[in-house]
This record gives sequence, C-alpha cells and structure tokens, in this order.
Amino acid sequence: MKKKVRNSTAWLLSSFLIWFGFVRKAKFKALNGDFILSVYFHAPGKDLFEFCVKWLIKNNFKFLSQDDVLAISQNRIAFPKGAVIITVDDGWKSNEENIVAIANKYKIPVTIFVSTEPIENGNYWWPYVKKANQMQISSHTIEELKNVQDTERKAILVDIKTTVQLEREALTVDQVKNIAKSKHVTIGGHTVNHPILPKCENEEAYQELKESKKIIETWVNKDITSFAYPNGDYGEREIQYLKELGYAVAYTTKPSQLTKKALKQIYELPRFAVFENVSNAEAVCRMVGVWQKFIN
Repeated sequence: MKKKVRNSTAWLLSSFLIWFGFVRKAKFKALNGDFILSVYFHAPGKDLFEFCVKWLIKNNFKFLSQDDVLAISQNRIAFPKGAVIITVDDGWKSNEENIVAIANKYKIPVTIFVSTEPIENGNYWWPYVKKANQMQISSHTIEELKNVQDTERKAILVDIKTTVQLEREALTVDQVKNIAKSKHVTIGGHTVNHPILPKCENEEAYQELKESKKIIETWVNKDITSFAYPNGDYGEREIQYLKELGYAVAYTTKPSQLTKKALKQIYELPRFAVFENVSNAEAVCRMVGVWQKFIN
C-alpha cells in the first residue's frame, strides 16, 4: 500500500514537472550545456529501461562509453554536447534480458558493475536480511547493517544464511562471460562482497577492490578499469587504493550533472538514479536531474 501511494504521488509530481516545462528546460540545457547526463540503474524492468533508452535516442542524446569518458577527461576528445552515460550497479540476473539485450538492440554502450561473491554464490547480502525480517527470525535491518563495522555485518549474516534460503537473483559467472563478449557492454568492478567500504579495515577494503578486479579479469579476459562504490560510500582511502590497483574511473551515487569540473575528479563521478518500478514520467525527470533538484 505504501509503495502504491508513493508511486501515485511521484507520478503526479513528475507529471507536474513535465507539464510546467521543468523537464523541457532541463533537456534543453543538457543538449546545449557543458555537462553530461550520468544515469544509473540496478534491476529495471525491460519496458522501463527500453523506454528510457528510446526517450534519450528520440531526444538526440549521444551515448558515451567508458573509453569516451576517459578520453574526454584527458582532453583527448572535445567535451560533448547532449551526451549521456549509462551504468548499472550490482549485476542482477534480470540484467541480461532487460539491460544487455536492449543495449545490443539499440547499439548503445552500457557498463554493468558486478560484485563477485554474489555472482559466484547466487545472491547479494541484503535480500537475506529482508527475508529474515519477513520470517521474523532476525530484528537486524538493512540500514542497521550498513552502519556497523563490516566484521560485525559478516558475523550476523553467517547466522542469517544458516536459516534463510533464496533463489538465485544475481547473474551467473557464465552470464557475465557471455555479456562481456558484447561490443556494447563493459563489465566493471563493484567489490567482492558489496560491503560499505568505509566500514572495512584497511586490509579488508584493499582486498575487496583488488580481488574483485582480479576475479572479473579472469572471467572476461579483459582489463577491469572502471568501478562503482557500493551504496555510494567511499573516502580518500578508497580513492588511493583504486589508483594503486589500476582502476581509471569510479562512480559515486551523488545526484549531479557530470560537468567539466566534476570530470576532473575522475574517481568521484556523479550519477542520477533511476530506480525500479518508477513511472516513465518519473524516470524522465530523474534522468535529466529535475527530480533530484526539486526534491532537494
């Protein structure tokens, strides 16, 4: 019921922003200004993702790859007008059909950031916590476990996983290998276990970044140079580790345009989120940044 009320209210607000010209003005600025739209998804339905892609194509946006972003940041190619980069976090099982198939169909570049442990074993950690809450066998919440030291989070999850069983929700290793063959899709790093990195001890944080890169490279036989911070959490320590390990670019969850100034902070690139189950109207508002600006 809460979700229905939220989505109905959000649709009305999004429609208001469209009807009264906020989206039109933002689109004009995006097509003519000195910034790139940076948009990310997690596990959208096929209809929603295809709508977003078709809307961007219809409105004459140019799609950038990770190589393009690096070249722009290094002044090897000119800063573009009306450009967008699309990234996807986690590596959900539905991504192959709902993201990759659409990227191949429309021949657009997309980057999917994957965590290796869920790919190998089936699931991310927070669905276990959610299920345990539903079964009333644990009072620990997802938000609570995001805010404790990672050693404590792991200990709690060990207990939960002895009781909770889930069907696979993450991509398989074979799917990742197959996806990586697409000339339109880039695979990026997203740690091993999807921890909150600032809650990890130094060695643990370093290994999360190092091992995930190493593992993915063995899967896809390509260098892994792009990264997205789990939950958008990071600090100077994480940036330094990424540099040492050979990552070239990293994405946050800061909802902002990718300006020339922002692009100079290559390990702190912003992104606008488009969440699952939002209306098409809300998705458009989110992609061009008016939703985040209005809510803030």
